[in-house]
Amino acid sequence: MEDFCGGPLWNETLTWATENPDFTPCFHKTILLWVPCGFLIVLTPLELFFIFSSKFGRIPWSILSVSKTLVTFLLIALSTTDLAIGTDLWIAETPDIYPVHIVTPVILIITFIDALILMLLHKHKGIRSSGLLFLFWLLIFFTGIFRFRSQIMNFESSEETSEDQIDFQIYHYASVITHFSLCIIALLLNCFSDKPPVDRVKVGKPSPELSSSFLRKLFFQWFDPLTWKGYRKPLEVSDMWDLNEDNKTRNLVPDFDKFWHESVQKNSSKKELKDTMEAYQNGTAFKRSKEKGKGSVLPAMIKAFGGPFWFAGLLKLVIDLLSFASPQLLGLLIAFISDVDAPLWRGLLYAFLMFGVAWLTLFLNGQYYHMTYLVGFRIRSALISAIYRKSLRVSSSAKKDSTVGEIVNLMAVDAHMFYELVPYLHLLWSGPLVMALALYFLYSLLGVAIFAGLAVMILMIPFNGWIAVMLQKLQIAQMALKDDRVKMMNEILGGMKVLKLYAWEPSFEDNVKNIRGKEMKVLLKMAYYSAGSFFAWTLAPFLVSLACFTTFVLIDEENHLTATIAFMSLALLNILEMPMAMFPIIITMATQSLVSIKRINKFMNSEELDPDNVTHHHNKNAVIVENGNFSWDAENLILKNINMKISKGCLTAIVGPIGCGKSSLMSALLGEMEKKQGKVNVDGSVAYVPQQAWIQNATLQDNILFGLKMNRELYDKVLHACALKSDIEILPGGDQTEIGEKGINLSGGQKQRVSLARAVYSNADIYLLDDPLSAVDSHVGKHIFDNVVGPKGLLAGKTRLLVTHGIAFLPHMDEIQVISNGEITESGHYKDLLAQKGAFSEFLLQHLREMEDESLDEIKEALDIQPEGRQLLQRAISVQSASSKGSKNKNSLRHRSSKQENQDIVVPKAGTTLIKTEESATGKVSWSVYIKYFKEVGVWMTSWALLMNLITQAFSTGANLWLTRWAEDPEAHLPANRDLYLGVYGALGGGQAITLFLSTIILAIGCLNAAKALHNKLLSHTMRLPMQFFDTTPLGRILNRFSKDVDIADGTIPMSIRSWILMAFSVVFIFIVISITTPIFVSVILPIFVFYYFIQTFYVATSRQLERIGSVTRSPIYSHFSETLTGQSTIRAYNKQDGFTKENENKVDHNQMCSYPSLIANQWLSVRLEIVGSFVLLFAALFAVLGREDIDPALVGLSVTYALQTTGILNFMVSMTAEVESNIVAIERMEEYSSEPTEAEWEKGERDPLWPSKGQVQFENFQLRYRDGLDLVLKGISFSVESCEKIGIVGRTGAGKSSLTLALFRIIEAAGGKITIDDKNIGELGLHNLRSRLTIIPQDPVLFSGSLRMNIDPFNAYSDDDVWKVLELSHLKHFVKSLQAGLQHEISEGGENLSVGQRQLVCLARALLRKTKVLILDEATAAVDLETDDLIQKTIRTEFADCTILTIAHRLNTIMDSDKVIVLDRGEIAEFDTPSNLLQNPDSIFYGMVKDAGLVGNKSSG
Repeated sequence: MEDFCGGPLWNETLTWATENPDFTPCFHKTILLWVPCGFLIVLTPLELFFIFSSKFGRIPWSILSVSKTLVTFLLIALSTTDLAIGTDLWIAETPDIYPVHIVTPVILIITFIDALILMLLHKHKGIRSSGLLFLFWLLIFFTGIFRFRSQIMNFESSEETSEDQIDFQIYHYASVITHFSLCIIALLLNCFSDKPPVDRVKVGKPSPELSSSFLRKLFFQWFDPLTWKGYRKPLEVSDMWDLNEDNKTRNLVPDFDKFWHESVQKNSSKKELKDTMEAYQNGTAFKRSKEKGKGSVLPAMIKAFGGPFWFAGLLKLVIDLLSFASPQLLGLLIAFISDVDAPLWRGLLYAFLMFGVAWLTLFLNGQYYHMTYLVGFRIRSALISAIYRKSLRVSSSAKKDSTVGEIVNLMAVDAHMFYELVPYLHLLWSGPLVMALALYFLYSLLGVAIFAGLAVMILMIPFNGWIAVMLQKLQIAQMALKDDRVKMMNEILGGMKVLKLYAWEPSFEDNVKNIRGKEMKVLLKMAYYSAGSFFAWTLAPFLVSLACFTTFVLIDEENHLTATIAFMSLALLNILEMPMAMFPIIITMATQSLVSIKRINKFMNSEELDPDNVTHHHNKNAVIVENGNFSWDAENLILKNINMKISKGCLTAIVGPIGCGKSSLMSALLGEMEKKQGKVNVDGSVAYVPQQAWIQNATLQDNILFGLKMNRELYDKVLHACALKSDIEILPGGDQTEIGEKGINLSGGQKQRVSLARAVYSNADIYLLDDPLSAVDSHVGKHIFDNVVGPKGLLAGKTRLLVTHGIAFLPHMDEIQVISNGEITESGHYKDLLAQKGAFSEFLLQHLREMEDESLDEIKEALDIQPEGRQLLQRAISVQSASSKGSKNKNSLRHRSSKQENQDIVVPKAGTTLIKTEESATGKVSWSVYIKYFKEVGVWMTSWALLMNLITQAFSTGANLWLTRWAEDPEAHLPANRDLYLGVYGALGGGQAITLFLSTIILAIGCLNAAKALHNKLLSHTMRLPMQFFDTTPLGRILNRFSKDVDIADGTIPMSIRSWILMAFSVVFIFIVISITTPIFVSVILPIFVFYYFIQTFYVATSRQLERIGSVTRSPIYSHFSETLTGQSTIRAYNKQDGFTKENENKVDHNQMCSYPSLIANQWLSVRLEIVGSFVLLFAALFAVLGREDIDPALVGLSVTYALQTTGILNFMVSMTAEVESNIVAIERMEEYSSEPTEAEWEKGERDPLWPSKGQVQFENFQLRYRDGLDLVLKGISFSVESCEKIGIVGRTGAGKSSLTLALFRIIEAAGGKITIDDKNIGELGLHNLRSRLTIIPQDPVLFSGSLRMNIDPFNAYSDDDVWKVLELSHLKHFVKSLQAGLQHEISEGGENLSVGQRQLVCLARALLRKTKVLILDEATAAVDLETDDLIQKTIRTEFADCTILTIAHRLNTIMDSDKVIVLDRGEIAEFDTPSNLLQNPDSIFYGMVKDAGLVGNKSSG
C-alpha cells in the first residue's frame, strides 16, 4: 500500500497501543470511504428489482426532492474537483500525491451518480423513501466521523512542505469538512419521506405506513398515533387504517391460485405416468383417468409468498451472527477490568460496541418479525379464500365427508396456524447453526470439556423427540374430539327449540360433556408431556454448564475456572438456551402444521361437481335428459333411466309419492348429483327454489335482488305476485328489515315466498320450483299459482318445472311427469294420464280414500272434467286451510323460523335489525375476570405455583453468585475446595430442576381444571338460555365461544401464564443482581422502569383492544361461511359464486384490516423494549468500566451477563402480559353468557309420573307478550278443554295460533292469567316437569346427527321393541328394516339423508313413544305431501284416541272432525264451538274460511 497511498494501511501503535487512538491516513482514504461505496454499488441491482416492481406512479418535485438532488449533485461536483486537483498534482509529480488521490474520487463519483440515478428512479416509480440510500448515507456519516476527527487533530504543516503541498493540505482539509457536512445534510434529508405519487388519490383512511420514511418504519414510529389513541380511549373499528393494497385478498389470491394449479397439474402428470406404466405392464389399454392429480397447498404457499420470507432468512443469519459479538465483547470487558494499565478508552469502546450491537440487532429483529408475520398473514388470507372458493365447487358426495363444523375449523384453526408458525420457521436451520457456533466458541474456552456438555444435549434429544411424537399423537386425537364437540354444539344450537319442546337438553348436554371429558383426559396427558418438555429444555443449559465446568476442572489440575472463562461460557450457554428451548417447540409446531396441511389438502383435493354433469348447448328443447342415471355417492343409484324432453316455455309438473326422487331430479338438472350415464342438456339460465327455502342474513330486499341491480318496476311486480306486499308493510323496516340467520324472523311460508321472489326477479329462462307452494296457505298458494307460476302468471312463456303435491294445479299443466321409485313411469297431459288409470291416478286416488264426494258445485262449473278428476279436485282444494277469510286479508307476518320459532313480533318496532351486534368489551379486562379464573384454578394451586417459581429463581441466581465466588477464589483448584464448589453448584441446579417441574405441573393441572369448569358452566348456561336469546344471536357467534374461546382456555392461557410468571421473577432477580454488583445502577433503574412502564401501558391498552376487535370481526367470516355451505346449491344454481367469493374476501379483508395493527403493535413494542434493554446493558457496562478500581471482574461478568438477558426477558414479559390480557378476554367472553337471564328452573319438586292423568287443559284470562314493552299477542283468552277432546285451532296468520303452543310449553312465559292442566298451574311447575309430560309434533322436523334410535329416544328410556313398535305405527318400519344398520343407522347432520317426509315421520315416532295425555300438533303437516299427511292423520286418530289433542290447523280438512274449533283473531278467541254449529252460521269466520277452502258449497252442510 506504500506506493498506492504513501503509507501503511494499519499501524498497531497508532491505532491500539496508545492513549489517543487514530487510523492511518491510508486507512482514512481507502477503507473508510470504499466500504460505504461498495455497500451501495453491490446492493444496487436488488434495489433496481424493487424499483421496477413498484406499481405506483410518478412523485412530483418538492423542496425535499430538489434538496436531495442538489446535495448529491454538490457531492459529485466536490469529488470531481478532488479528482481534477489530484490528477493535476499527480501529473505534476508533486510529492505526497499518490494513486489513491485519483482512485478514491473516481469511486466516489461513480457511487454518488449511482445514488442520484436511484433517487430519480424512486421519484419516477413512486417510492417515497429508500432504505438502501438511508443506510448508505448513515454508513458514510459514521465513517466520516473518524476522518473528520483525524483532520481536526492532525492539521498542521511542517517547515519542509512545499507551497503546492500546503495548498493541497488546506484544500484537502476543506474538502473533507465540506464532504462530511454535505453527507450529514444528505442523511438528514433521507430521514423524511417524499410527497405521495400523482396517481395516489386519497380514498378512505390510508395507512400512514405507506407515507413513512425508512427511519420511521425502522422504529415503527408511524404506529405512534394509534397507540396514543388506544391509550386515551378504547379503539373501535372506525379507528383502523385501510389495509394496504398488497395485503388485500384480491391481490394475494391470483398468485396462490396460479401455483396451486401448477401443483395439481404436476401431480396429475405424475399420476397419469404411473397409470400408463401400470397399464402397459398389465397389458391393459390405458384409459385417461377422469380423476385429477392431488395438489398440495405447501408448494403454492412457498412460491406465492416465499420472497419476503427468504429475505427475512438473510436478516436472521445476520442476527444470529451478531448474537455472538456480545460474549466476545464481554470477554474483552472482563479482561479490561482485570488489567489496571489498559487505557480507559478501550473499556468505553467495548461498552459502546455492545450498545451498538444491541441497536443493530433490535432493528434487524423488528424487520425480521414484521416480514415473517406479514407472510403468515398473507398465507392466512389466501388459504381462507381458497377454502371458501373450494367449498362452492365441492360435490355433494365430498361434502358428506366433512361437516360444516369441520370445514369452518379449516379456516378458524388450520389456516390460522400458519400465521402463528411462519415467524419461527427459520429456526429450523438457524437453531442448529447457532448451536454449532456456540459450541465452537465454547470449545475455544473449555477445550474437550465441552463434549461432556454436548453429551448431555445429545441425551436430551431422544427424550424430547419421544415427547414430540407423543404430543403429536395426542394433538390429532384432541383435534378429532374437538371437531366432534363443535359439530354437536352446532346441531344443538340449530335445533335448540326442539330440545326445549321435548325437554331433551340434559341428554344432549351429557353427550357434549362426555366428549369434553374424553378431550380433558387427552389435554391432561398433553399437559404432562408439555411440562416434561418445558422442564427438560429450561434445565438443559444449566445441566450443560454443570457438565462442562465439572469436566473442565477435573480433567486437568491446571484448568482454573477464571471469571472470563466462567462468564463467557455462561453468556454463550444463554445464547444456546433459546434455540435449544425453541427448536423442539418449532418441530412440534411444524408437525402440527403438517397435520393442518393434510387436512386442508384433503379438502382442497376433494371431488368437485363435474361441470359436464349438465351441458348448456343451444337446443329447441329447454331441458333434455336421455338415459340418465344419477346418484348422490359412488354406490346407490337414486334416479334410473330418466328420459325427458321439456320444450321451451312449457309448464311441467313433477309428481309422485314421498321419497320417490322428485327433489333429486331437480338436483340432477342443476348438476348437483353425480351423473353415472346419459346426457343432460339445459338451454338457458336457471332459477331455483329449493324445498327448504334458504334465506341469507341480509335485508329482505337484498334477499330478493340477490346481487342484481334494482329495477323498481319489476321489483314491485314481483312483490305483488309473490304476495309479499302485505308482509313488507308489517315489517318494522319494510323491505330494509334485516332477516336473521336462517331467516328466523320469517314464517315458513314467508321464507318460501321470498325464495320464490328471488327466482322470479332473476328473470331466468328456466325455473326449477321444488314444491314452493307447500308451506303457504291455500289462498296464498292459489294467488301465487295464478300470478307467478300458472299460464297467466309473471313467468308465462318461461320454462317451468314444478314439483307439487297440490292437485288443484295439475289441470293447468302442459305436461305432468310422474316419478315412482326413482324412475319416470308416466308423462303426458292431465286428461291423458287420468284416462290411462296408471300410476298417476293411483297417486291421486291415494289422497282421496278418506274424502266424501261433497258439494263441488262451484268447482264443477269451473272445471268440466271426469268424475275422478272431480273427486281429486275436491280433495286438492281442501288441502290447505285458508288462514284468512277472503283474500282481502293481509297475510300478516309470522316471525317464524324453521329451526327457531318465535311468533308474531321478534323484531323491535323501532329498528330494522334483528341480530344484536356483537359487543366487544372495552377497556382493561377487569380484575374480577382474573380473580374468577384463578378461583377456578384454585387458590392453593396458584399459591404453590408462585412459591415454586420464586424458589426456582432463587436457586438459579444462587448458582450464578456461587459461580462468581468460585471464579474469584485463587485456591478453588485445590481438590477439597473444588469438590465443595462443584457440589454446591450441582445441588443448587438440582433444587432448580425439582421446583421448576413441580410449578409447571401444578399450574397445568390447575388451568385445565379451570378450563373444564368454565366450559361446563358455559354449556349448562347456554342450554338454559331462553329461546328468545337464540333468535337474536347468530349461531356462529355462540359457536365461536365453544370453539375458539374454549381452545384458548385449554391451551393458550396456561402456556402464557406459565411463561409470564417465570419471566416476572427473572426480571426482578436481574435488577437485584446488577444492583448488588454496581450499586450506582440503582440510579438508572427508576428512569428505565418509568419508560418501560409507559411503553407497556400504551401497548397493552392498544393491543388488548385490537385483539378484541380482531375476534369480533372474525365471527362474520365464519357465519357467512356456514351460511354459504347451507345455501351451496342455490348459489350454484343462480351462478352467484363470484359475488359470494367477493363478499367472503371483503369480510376477510375487514378482519385483516383489524388484525394487521395488532401485528405491528407487537413489533412497535419489541423495538422500544429492546431500546430499554440496550440502555440497561450500556449502563451496566459503563458503570463497571468507570468504577473498575473497586469492582471484581467476576461480578462484572455476572452483571453484564444478566444485562445481556434483559432485552429478551423484558420483551417476552410484555408480550406475555399482553397475551395473557388478550387471551383472558376468552374467559370474559365465556363468562359473558352466564350473566344472561335464564329460563325458569328445570326441575321443581317431585315429578309425578302419572300427571296429567286426564288431560284437561284450562286457559284462564291468559295473556302473552314476547318481550317487555311489546304489545300483547294473546289478550286474556279463556277456554277449557275436557279430557280426550280433540280441539282444532284456526285463525289468520299472526292471530296467535303458534303463540298458544309456545305458551303451553312455557317457551315464552305468561304476562298474566294462567294455564292449568289437570288442575295444576303449569307456571308453578319446573320446566322439565311440564315439557316432559306433553307431546308435540312440531312444524319443522329437526333431526340430529347420531343414530336413528338416539333421535327417537335420546335418554335410552325405552326398549328396542318399543322403538320398533312406534316405527311400525309411524310407517317407517319397512324403511328402517331395509337399512343395513337398522336402528343404529347414522343420521347425517340436520337429517339430510332422509327426505322431509321421512323426517316428519320420525317426529311422529317420537310422539308415539312418549305418548302423554296431551298432544299438540303444530301445523304438523304443512311441509308434507298428501300421502304422508294421510298416514300421520290416520295414526294420530287411532293411537291418540284417548288423549287430549290440540291441532293448530294449516289444512282445514285435518280438523273438520274435531270435537271443537277455536277461531283466534288478533290474539283473542273469536269463536269456540263444534265445527257443525259454526258451519250452521254462514256469518261465522269459520264458515268463511271453510268456504274459501272449497270444503262447503252453496248448500251449507255440516
